[in-house]
Amino acid sequence: MCRTAPADWHDQGVVERIIAACDGASKGNPGPAGWAWVVGEGSGEPVRWEAGPLGVATNNVAELTALERLLAAVAPDTPMEIRMDSQYAMKAVTTWLPGWKRKGWKTAAGKPVANQDLVVRIDELLTGRTVEFRYVPAHQVGGDPLNDFADRAASQAAVLQQPAGSALDSPKPPPSPTGGARRMSTAAPAAGPVVTVAAGKKAPGPPRTLKAKFPGRCRCGRSYAAGEPITRNDDGWGHPDCR
Repeated sequence: MCRTAPADWHDQGVVERIIAACDGASKGNPGPAGWAWVVGEGSGEPVRWEAGPLGVATNNVAELTALERLLAAVAPDTPMEIRMDSQYAMKAVTTWLPGWKRKGWKTAAGKPVANQDLVVRIDELLTGRTVEFRYVPAHQVGGDPLNDFADRAASQAAVLQQPAGSALDSPKPPPSPTGGARRMSTAAPAAGPVVTVAAGKKAPGPPRTLKAKFPGRCRCGRSYAAGEPITRNDDGWGHPDCR
C-alpha cells in the first residue's frame, strides 16, 4: 500500500527512498510497554533509531505508537518502506481506517474504534506521503534484521522504561535471549519473508488467521467484530497480534 514516508535528515539534494521498521512491546498486555523504530541501510544495518517507554499499555498501543513516532521523525517528502510484524497496526491504517472514518470512527459492530487518537494521528501523518507497508513475521531465524532490531529495542524500553536511541548515543539493544533473528543473514533486507501488503488483502505469514463468523472478545480484553481476522491463542480465539 502506498501513502508515503520520508526522512528528516535528507534536507537537500535528491530525496531517496528509505527502509525502516517499527515495533512495540508490552510485558503483560497490558503491562510495562515500550516502542521503537529504526532506519537502515541496504545491508540491513541500523543507521538511526529511537526507543521510548510508555508506562503501562497494551501491545496494540505500543505498536501504533511506534508507527506514529517513526512517521513524526521522518520528513514528509521522502518515499519510505515500513516493515512491521503487527497485522493489527498495519491493517488499522491500510485496510480498516477508511471504513472507520465512513462510519464516524465506529467498527463494523458499531463500537468505538480502539486507540482512535493514535489512528487519527497516524492518518494525519500519512496524508500526502508515499509509504509502502510490508508485513514481516516476527522472531524468525533468517528474519528481517531491521524488524528484529526494533523488536529488541522496544522490549528493552518496556523493561527499563527509559528512552534510548542513536541521537542519545545509546548502545544497541542486546540480542534476544531466545536467538531468533540474531542468526539472520546481513543480505539486503528486501529478500526473504518480506511480503508486500495491499489494501484489503490479508498479510500472509504465521500464525494462520481466519475471519470471525461471530463477534467475540480477545484475551487482551478488547472485542472483535464478525469479519475481523482472528487466530487461535492459548486460551481461545483473538487478535493475531495478541497471540
